[in-house]
Amino acid sequence: MKCISNIAELRLAMRRNKRPIYFISPTNFNLMGIDEWVGSFKFINSIDCYDGRHPNVFVPSKIPHARCKSIEGVNNHLLQCEEVIDYIARGGPDPVAVFLMFDETTEKICKEHGIEIWHPKAKLRQRCDDKMETVRIGNKASVPSVPNTLGPARTYEELRCSARKAGLGADLVVQTAFGDSGKTTFFIASEDDFNRHAAKISAEDEVKIMKRINCRSATMEGCTTASGTLVGPLMTEVVGKLELTPYKGGWAGNEIFAGAFSEKVRAKARDMAYRFGNQLREEVYRGYFDLDFLIDVEANEVYLGELNPRISGASSLTNQAAFAYADAPLFLFHLLEFSGIEYDIDVEELNDRWAREEFIDSWSQLILKWTEDLVGTVTDAPATGIYRMAPDGSVSYQRFDYHRQAIESDEEALFVRFTGRGDSLQRGVDLGALIVRGRVMDDEFELNERAHNWITGIKRLYASKPVTEIQCDEAKEPIR
Repeated sequence: MKCISNIAELRLAMRRNKRPIYFISPTNFNLMGIDEWVGSFKFINSIDCYDGRHPNVFVPSKIPHARCKSIEGVNNHLLQCEEVIDYIARGGPDPVAVFLMFDETTEKICKEHGIEIWHPKAKLRQRCDDKMETVRIGNKASVPSVPNTLGPARTYEELRCSARKAGLGADLVVQTAFGDSGKTTFFIASEDDFNRHAAKISAEDEVKIMKRINCRSATMEGCTTASGTLVGPLMTEVVGKLELTPYKGGWAGNEIFAGAFSEKVRAKARDMAYRFGNQLREEVYRGYFDLDFLIDVEANEVYLGELNPRISGASSLTNQAAFAYADAPLFLFHLLEFSGIEYDIDVEELNDRWAREEFIDSWSQLILKWTEDLVGTVTDAPATGIYRMAPDGSVSYQRFDYHRQAIESDEEALFVRFTGRGDSLQRGVDLGALIVRGRVMDDEFELNERAHNWITGIKRLYASKPVTEIQCDEAKEPIR
């Protein structure tokens, strides 16, 4: 194939792709719709969000995902499932796998089955995913984090000593290296605060100790390629809302709209993501990544938050934004990077175009978790599809669909169900994702009335029965 030099040639090459590519993950949510851009692209999942009605989603009849302690564990079980092995074998030669999460065991299993992984090595991803390493990579790229210091905090006295030396004050935020959103971020303003989380903090050889700031959370996805780093639009983040998540600081959705933050903030975040992506390339990392930013409300300053060296929960919005339909979804550049096809694309032109307001439309997504302490089993659950909100705020099912574009008005939403009938309920379980046109928060980053009505309306469609004993681990996030 000749060298790809423009978007039309990229779109054509992806549409004509014959090599089987599989997104293996608990759900297909992160890459919804990519199968309509890329030929021979299929989803292999452990959760049947669509009750068998999605033509490109394969779910084996038996998969012990409930016993897995991580997304990596789910994927490794899938790859060793006979039904999955047979399905991939029927798909054709030289299969490719892409993942939300994977580890070195995944790499070993894929090698045994002749499956090529189109991601950087797990060991490299793990290193880059370390929150301390993110700070160091950012420093190399002149991308600043919130004022911080790195080191051990085995006692409250040691924590305070480190904070004093760094001039961080007494109101602190402490993060450990790895973990799901909201579960490894600790707000420490007193010894009592420290003692509540001491077991997790003191067990680490190194933690990130930050000055606490009044901030808004934002995220931006990018892809570092041989032609340079591409960056998508800056999105707001829905964080720590008690109606959605039991975890303080826990991610619960995103908004994408042209006026997210000021133009000055958006331009600075784009520049920071571009420089960070180029530095990732120097670290031998390539492909898709997601950067979380913290916007200091008082100083109007932009700080690097976290790096997700992979696709993320925001990818479903990025890859279905207006710019994606005008040009191509960001994930197609990731596939191109690993495909072996030669290319030379004008990244600067794309970045300039994608930053323009007319290339960004307004959409939001909310991730609904089970927030109650009640442990039970689901007896009834809303199906995936289009729902409508009545004038009184009540919500009802309208029709089956799995396309975001099927949402016809602000009164409709697409709900993608993750937890269904017969599944276990416990605090923190992801019930599903709700996708709507327009915003779900006001300018103060509080959920608006419409969002409250949607959350209440969908949750009312769940029914469960309590159980006295249930065998389950801490709830996992299958899409983050």
